[in-house]
Amino acid sequence: MLLPVVIYYIVFLYFPMYGLQIAFKNFMPAKGIWGSEWVGFKHFISFYQSYYFWRLLRNTVMISLYELVFGFPAPILLALLLNELRNRVFKNFVQSVTYLPHFISIVVVAGMMVDFLSGDGLINQLTGMFGMPSVSFLIVPEWFRSVYVSSGIWQGVGWGSIIYLAAIAGIDPSLYEAAKTDGAGRFRQILYITIPGIMPTVIIMLILRFGTLMSGGSLEKILLLYNSTTYETADVISTFVYRRGLLQMDYGFSAAVGLFNNVMNFILLVSANAISRRINNTSLW
Repeated sequence: MLLPVVIYYIVFLYFPMYGLQIAFKNFMPAKGIWGSEWVGFKHFISFYQSYYFWRLLRNTVMISLYELVFGFPAPILLALLLNELRNRVFKNFVQSVTYLPHFISIVVVAGMMVDFLSGDGLINQLTGMFGMPSVSFLIVPEWFRSVYVSSGIWQGVGWGSIIYLAAIAGIDPSLYEAAKTDGAGRFRQILYITIPGIMPTVIIMLILRFGTLMSGGSLEKILLLYNSTTYETADVISTFVYRRGLLQMDYGFSAAVGLFNNVMNFILLVSANAISRRINNTSLW
């Protein structure tokens, strides 16, 4: 049963690592990987000295922090609220409504954002009724991170709450009965039973989130939402790699930047796991 999964990871994840050596070469497709000239750390140095390096790093970290601060707690809060609903019909309705956006294509979600947030879109039509000026949100750099993160919360909050609802379901019901006997209300039950009961799951998910901190969100969604006027706040490392690697066909440089990004993610993941294991004995390994 494990063999197909092992083969998948070897073929599609580990074997392609063979191509990482082009990050240290002046890769020419006509010459192939072995025939291309070695240039050492030239691409890495070029990236670090680039005019765009600090902007890319800042935008990548800021978008990830926005998602961590606002997006990470959202599924937890939704799971806690859903667990407190006693009307099963209403609970199922809310779950269905919050789950559905997850199945909407990113292209469709981006199209909705463009239509809603354009100068004559739905949002500006509503705000215009109160005399507020029209704002083309997607061409204003200061609005990009808020638009990106809020739309991501809307799309993923319901689906993300499933794992926390499963963790809540695994809490011993006798603990709630004992709390009721001692006079604890619903808020105190959440505070002293539910939250501590799901905390190991929360910590594991937080560690995994740290492992994607340098990814800067969804590449496809950023590509669909950003434009040259919002590069100041929207351009991240992954989009820079896309432009240099695929559009400008600078494969060696883009491979070096991508390798730097993944190494940083690996360091953050290992560090977060070690800190969590030291503090509360909860870790991935």
